[in-house]
Amino acid sequence: MSADQTKVQLQPLFATPLAIAEIAGHVALNRALSKIVMARMASHPSTQHSNIGGWQSTWDLLDWGGEPAAQLIGEARKLVDRLTVNREGRPAQVDWTVNAWANVNESGHGNEPHTHPGSMWSGAYYVDDGGIGSDPSLGGEFEVHDPRGVAPAMYAPLLTYNAPGGASAGAVEQVRPRAGLMFLFPAWLSHGVRPYRGRARRISIAFNFSL
Repeated sequence: MSADQTKVQLQPLFATPLAIAEIAGHVALNRALSKIVMARMASHPSTQHSNIGGWQSTWDLLDWGGEPAAQLIGEARKLVDRLTVNREGRPAQVDWTVNAWANVNESGHGNEPHTHPGSMWSGAYYVDDGGIGSDPSLGGEFEVHDPRGVAPAMYAPLLTYNAPGGASAGAVEQVRPRAGLMFLFPAWLSHGVRPYRGRARRISIAFNFSL
C-alpha cells in the first residue's frame, strides 16, 4: 500500500474555542445601548488599558448601563453556561462574577494585544461596527493570537500543517465584527483590535466572567 493510500485519522488536540453568536433582537438593544454609552462618555473621562486612542469606560457597566446592559450580559451568561462543563463533560453550575465596560473608537483607534488575567471567559459585543461589517477595507478586525506563540513558525516559517487551523500556526486569525455579534473566548487567549480606518464611530461592550 502506498503512502497516499494509508488511512489517516486527524485528531485536533488542545482546542482553543472562539464562539461567535448573533444576539436576537440586537437592533433595538443596540439602539438603547448606544444612547447609554454615549451619555456616559459625555460625562466621564476615559480609562487607559489596552486601548490605543478612543474612550473606554470603567469596568462597572452593570452599575450604570440599566436594563439594556443587564439584558446583554444575561445573553452572555447563557452562552458562557452553555460552553462551560466539568471534566466529565457535564454541565457545570457556576456562580459567576461579571465585570463589563464600554469602548468607543473612531478613526485610527484600536487595542493592543492583551489577555484578561483572573477570569475564565472574556468576550466582546458589537453595538455599532462603524461600517466594517460590510466594508473590509475599513480594518478594525478582531485579532486572536496563536496561544502557542510563534513556536510553530520559528523553524520553517514557509511551511505549515495539513490540518484544520494549520494555516495560522504561530500566527494570528482575524474576524470581522458586525453589529449584533458576540465573541466569547478563554480569558488567557491573547487578542487585540486592528486600527479602524473608517470615519464613523464604533461602539463595543467587553466583559469578563470569573469564578
